[in-house]
Amino acid sequence: MKYIVLPFLAWVISGCLKFAVNTLRSGKEALKLIGYGGFPSTHTTIISSVVFLAGFSKGFTTPVFSLGLGVLLVVVIDAHGLRRRVGEQAEVLNQLKTGAPLRECMGHSWLEIGGGLALGAVLGYFADMWL
Repeated sequence: MKYIVLPFLAWVISGCLKFAVNTLRSGKEALKLIGYGGFPSTHTTIISSVVFLAGFSKGFTTPVFSLGLGVLLVVVIDAHGLRRRVGEQAEVLNQLKTGAPLRECMGHSWLEIGGGLALGAVLGYFADMWL
């Protein structure tokens, strides 16, 4: 059951933390700033929480942890590489076109991804102890 509950818990905690960080950075309520970027990476937090839970509960040398680690690496590469480039492309397109602007806040920096990994590890550890 903890493998089902934890991703939702990680999503809520990461989203609330991202809202708080964005609000402090911008100096105003940051509902519109929450999206596909920011600290911490919610995608990374969700996946890493379950991967670390598997590591803490089943062992870090098990096939299930290895498979989860592979998925986690794909998410991290996507968050930093592809989605970040999409945001940069949106910025250029917004300068060229009129009408509704495209979302430019896409992808994550390594710091934001690291924050998601750290939060996921902590949540995985506590889920193994308490859930």
